[in-house]
Amino acid sequence: MHAVVMAGGVPGPEDPLYAECNGRPKALLDIAGRPMAQWVLDALGGSRQVENVIVVGIGPESGLECRRPTSYLPDQGGLMNNALAGVRRVRETDPSSSHLLVASSDVPAVTAEMIDWRIDIGREADADFDYAAVDRSVMEARYPDSRRSYVKIRGYELCGGDVNVVRTSLATNQKLWDRLVAARKSALKQAALIGFDVLFLLLTRQLTLSQAERIVSGRLGVKARVHLSPYAELAMDVDKPHQLEIIRRDMARRA
Repeated sequence: MHAVVMAGGVPGPEDPLYAECNGRPKALLDIAGRPMAQWVLDALGGSRQVENVIVVGIGPESGLECRRPTSYLPDQGGLMNNALAGVRRVRETDPSSSHLLVASSDVPAVTAEMIDWRIDIGREADADFDYAAVDRSVMEARYPDSRRSYVKIRGYELCGGDVNVVRTSLATNQKLWDRLVAARKSALKQAALIGFDVLFLLLTRQLTLSQAERIVSGRLGVKARVHLSPYAELAMDVDKPHQLEIIRRDMARRA
């Protein structure tokens, strides 16, 4: 399977990691002597199922490297646009590919074993969007001080994962991408996208995982799946200084 690494973005003054990045890309933050994105590339390079890697948002001048054939795309000006550019590149280079892995560059604790698990689950699901989530009990057992935000549904408190599987044919669904991009800019549009009835179920903790899959699939016109990950590392992204310190200590022990 092809893999796309989302490495775009230089934190601005309003970002909690602005002082740490000092005008440089977040993907290049030092983690135990290596750029943060390099740890992700090492995991992808060690996976038995990753064929090629596309890094979006940063170029080869960064010094990032991978054991798999790697190409680079410039930053497209936003998360959704970067993801779409990666999907389109895969379709151009390998029209026969049905799915690809999309990984954030700020989950440096992932390993090749976790990547293989993620790809196996994604292939089995054969969905348009295959999303990984981590339950609070799993996250806090691994990273008790992470202070992540959770969505509460019936039986679970979930945080979103950052290593997911997408069907490549979605690159041609411009209407869907336009809706997703527009919704990112407005909380009201996000609510309207999935439905206010879903928000009510969320607020009252009546929504189940299977209901969420079914409703999102129907309203977006795609086949969506959510898988609970046994690996907290897939959702331990570095967004705040205290999370950066947790990961630095953790990865220093691994190194």
